[in-house]
Amino acid sequence: MALFATIRSYEHPALHRNPITGPKCPTRNPIGSLGSIIIPMKTKSMVVHTQVADSSLVQPLLSEEVVITKTTEPLFEFKEYMATKAKKVDKALNEAVPLQYPKKIHRAMRYSLLAGGKRVRPVLCMASCELVGGDESLAIPTACAVEMVHTMSLIHDDLPCMDNDDLRRGKPTNHKAFGEQTAILAGDALLSLAFEHIAAKTTNVSPECVVRTIVELGSAVGSLGLVAGQMVDIHSEGKEVTLRELEYIHVNKTAKLLEASVVCGAIMGGGSEIEVGKMRKYARCIGLLFQVVDDILDVTKSSEELGKTAGKDLVTDKATYPKLMGIDGAKNFAAELVAQAVEELAYFDAAKAAPLYYLANYIANRQT
Repeated sequence: MALFATIRSYEHPALHRNPITGPKCPTRNPIGSLGSIIIPMKTKSMVVHTQVADSSLVQPLLSEEVVITKTTEPLFEFKEYMATKAKKVDKALNEAVPLQYPKKIHRAMRYSLLAGGKRVRPVLCMASCELVGGDESLAIPTACAVEMVHTMSLIHDDLPCMDNDDLRRGKPTNHKAFGEQTAILAGDALLSLAFEHIAAKTTNVSPECVVRTIVELGSAVGSLGLVAGQMVDIHSEGKEVTLRELEYIHVNKTAKLLEASVVCGAIMGGGSEIEVGKMRKYARCIGLLFQVVDDILDVTKSSEELGKTAGKDLVTDKATYPKLMGIDGAKNFAAELVAQAVEELAYFDAAKAAPLYYLANYIANRQT
């Protein structure tokens, strides 16, 4: 039986992220609010034949077979958990961006920010805060900030000068509804508001932790993060791209913001250096997993099913995991990433880690 080893740091210098250092950030009234949840212990094994040992995120396998352990019927009410968290996030986002003068820009900001979506990133932020002993209220401003940054990236990514898309979350994209100029400004406004919101609205958290959170989120978005991935992605269209180059694109373009969501939540919750490090490794896996699944859905689902234009990667000749590895190879790689992410959670109490276990599987099995 081949087993996954502990995840490595990124091998490429441009992908390396130094672990959080410094003392544990104290919070007031830390609680573990998921204490009564029980993870079922009965499991079944599934053998997956893999052809992906090239990723810097996953250790080379000891043989050609990997055993993925899957739980039986869950005892944790995951759908209810997601719906409850998403409702709290939606309420906080609605309050964070009121409709005020100039009304057009605020309408545009609210149009995309409140358009629905699964709220995976803010839920990850809140769940990681609770996992290390913090109350979700400590992380809600940061969770909102992460969603603001994510929404900005979608608005800008859909622009004619970028991916030129007309559909997002089943609705016309921001520039189609409000015009390109307003869409650009709406994205800019959401990005700046994100950092303001963390600084102004976070309470009962030490200033050191607030600063660390701002630095973490800022680095995930900048020229060595989201922008880097987008830049390399643009210049890779129509060119031969290796798996390692594709990983660089997606780790930066997609994974780093998910990583920041998790790590920022752990910082706000007062996580220790070891706890934050474990959460970072977990997040790196699910961040890349999110993009692998996205690539698979782009070629297997319709626009109506996805709520956005399907098949665009094929039309623009973009490098994707299915293109380089085939559908089965991409699915096997996704299975590896899930297993590695779950292994990082083994450090924590299983009951408190329940939401993050199920979030990893939710990302792996999502259909939109």
